[in-house]
Parts: sequence; C-alpha cells; structure tokens
Amino acid sequence: MKKFLMAATAGTLAGVIVTTQIAAPLMAQESKRNTNVYEQLDLFGDIFERIRAQYVEEVDEGDLIEAAINGMLTSLDPHSSYLPPDDAEDMQVQTRGEFGGLGIEVTQEEGFVKVVSPIDGTPAAEAGVESGDYITHVDGESVLGLTLDAAVDMMRGPVGSEIVITLVREGESEPFDMSIIRDTIKLVAVRARTEQKAVVLRVSKFNDQTYENLESSLAEEVEKAGGIDKINGFVIDLRNNPGGLLNQAIMVSDAFLEKGEIVSTRGRNLQDGERINATPGDLAEGKPIVVLINGGSASASEIVAGALQDHRRAVVVGTKSFGKGSVQTVMPLRGDGAMRLTTARYYTPSGRSIQALGVSPDILVAQPRRKPADAEDENSAPPLLRSEADLRGSLNNDSLTEDEIQHIKETRERAEESAKLREEDYQLAYAIDILKGLTTLTGTD
Repeated sequence: MKKFLMAATAGTLAGVIVTTQIAAPLMAQESKRNTNVYEQLDLFGDIFERIRAQYVEEVDEGDLIEAAINGMLTSLDPHSSYLPPDDAEDMQVQTRGEFGGLGIEVTQEEGFVKVVSPIDGTPAAEAGVESGDYITHVDGESVLGLTLDAAVDMMRGPVGSEIVITLVREGESEPFDMSIIRDTIKLVAVRARTEQKAVVLRVSKFNDQTYENLESSLAEEVEKAGGIDKINGFVIDLRNNPGGLLNQAIMVSDAFLEKGEIVSTRGRNLQDGERINATPGDLAEGKPIVVLINGGSASASEIVAGALQDHRRAVVVGTKSFGKGSVQTVMPLRGDGAMRLTTARYYTPSGRSIQALGVSPDILVAQPRRKPADAEDENSAPPLLRSEADLRGSLNNDSLTEDEIQHIKETRERAEESAKLREEDYQLAYAIDILKGLTTLTGTD
C-alpha cells in the first residue's frame, strides 16, 4: 500500500514539473508580446508628439488621432473603417433609403476607388458610370493613396453642383472624364413590372424597405395579372445591387424558400457562428424563379443568389458576382462616431464561402455592350422576307379555327416583344425565355 501511495505521489510531482516546464515558456512569450505592444504604443506617442511639435505647419491633434485610428482599421481589409460622427449619421440615413450624392457604391482596390455599381435612377447611372470602372481623379485631383472615406468625401457636395470624375474602364485605351451633377439620392429598393407573363422584381438595394417593398410589389403585379396562375414565373434582378443589410437579404431569401438553411456566419471563435434557417411560406407559390446577377452584385445580393441556387429554387443567370463574402458590424464609439469592423465570413447553405470568388451563374450570359448610335449601319438591316400568306391569291388555312389563328397571332406578338426586349436588355430577355421553357416543360402555360 505504501509503495502505491509513493508511486502516485511521484506521478503527481512529475505532472507538476511537466506542467511548469510547458507553462513557463508560454508565460514568457505572452509577457514578451505584451512588452512589445507597450513599446509600440510608446513609439506611437513619441511620433505623435514630434508631429505636433515639429511638423512644418500646425496640426489638429484630433485629426491626427482619427487618421491613425482609420489607418489601423483600413489596414485590415477594404471594408473595415472608422466613421466620424458625420459619416456614422450618413450611413444610418443611407440604410433608411435617402441620401445626397452621385449614386455610386464604391470600394477600394490597389489604392484606387473601384465602382461596385451605380444605383438605379441616380446621376451616376444616367451619366453612364459602369460596374468595374476605376475612379482615378475627382475634379482633376488624384485619389491614389487616399482612404476610401476621404475619396468619398471629395465626391460629396451641394445638390445641383457639378463634379468631374476621371474613369479608367476595361476596353477603353485611355482614361476619360465624365461630368455629373450631384443630386439627392432617393432609393426605391424594389421596382416591379410584368414582361411577357413574367414578373420582374428589380431589387437595387438591401435597406430597411427592401422586403416590405418586394412583398407589396409582387402582390400588386400578381393581382394585375389576374392571379398567380396567369404568371409564368419570377425574375429577381440583382444586377448592380451592392448589398446592404444582412437581415433584409435573409428575409428576401426566406420569402421564396419553404425550409432549409439560408446562410451561416463564422467569426474568429467557432462558438460565435450562426446558422439562419428559412420558415414555411413561398411568395412565388412554387412558380419558377430566375435570379439575374453580374459583377456589380455584392454582399447581400450574393447571399440571396447563393441560397436560392444551393436549394435549386432558382436558376442563376448572368456573370460572376463581386465576391464580398464578409460581414461588417458597426459598433458605436464615444463621441458619436462608429467603427465598422469585419467580424465574420458568411457561407451559402452548401457550406461554400464566396469571399473573393463570387457566385458563379448556372448559365453564363454576358450583357453585350451597346454600340454608339453613330456606329450603327442603316444598311445592315436584314432584307424584308415574304411568306406564303403575303402572296396574292394564296389559299387559306382551313385546318384552324378563328380562336386558334388568334392564339398563333398572339404568340407571334409575344415573340416580337421578346426580340425587342433582347435588343434593350439581353440578359433579362434570356431570363424570361428560361421561364417560358420551364413553364412549357411543366405544362402550366
């Protein structure tokens, strides 16, 4: 018995010695890390004092500290930043759906300002700004090296004032200037219309109004059509939608899903992860859905496209999306400012992250660039073709009733409408054609 007790005691002592041997280096490393942090903070204080005392011009201490804070945050990723009180208030206004400016959603890439997307119906969209454009100068002044917030500040100004931005665009050999008149930007989150028995839901932004607008717009179009049975399906147009509120993206996805995961988020700590599931109910009542995306579809748009794609609830058509798969949390700070910090990545129901990769469409369809009016050849129109019915004295078709003939005429008129739409918006026309095909296969037309 004594031997057993001694052995147990020896084992305990050995465990203490081993634990001490492992813990001691870890504690030393932590102590050294803390020492380095304090030394660097002292270094920051030294530099701050020297700038304040010896810089060639007198400086504002508050501006210096704000610049240091913002520099620390922007060094993490393009979406983390410090928001001074005015910017924090502007951001809250934007999520409510109305703000002043040009109507461009931007990010920063390699020091330049990159257009994620122009916003529908704004001065930037009407002037011809395109997704993927780079803004290099504002009123002749370079934005290279500026923070994103500083560059955005340069583009702000009184409503009605003129601004000249210099753009670099893929396919253009030289940078070019574009003049835009600033205006108050009023966002209509969702616009709806019916094209050839397909309800087109144009979702331009995910703000506080998005789901409410979508639900009411969809119901109005269905009612105007004479009921859900009169509709082939729905097109959810997310092209050039730069994203917005995560909860709105979840609600829009849930609107068309009966069950299953919509999105999951994962932060640094695994226990902070979250999975959001759909609730029963489908606004489209099982009708086919096509989702349109392009390179300007980002963030919340990609959540919706990814969720509907993974559940095979929709066919995704267009070109690869932007690839912003991170979640930003806005944290209020003292002095009415705020910090926008990237806190998680989000994942589609199948578990894929779209960060930097984007959502790939099921059917790749590019939007052809429009030719300038002066570049069109009037002589390139196809020759006028005549059919049997155009010949004088041709026989009538005696195998069809008047109703059947009328149906054929209506079908031809719809085909002509499709051809016209294809000239105006090729991707949308393609989406509507897909809905027609799905409806024909299911025999519901």
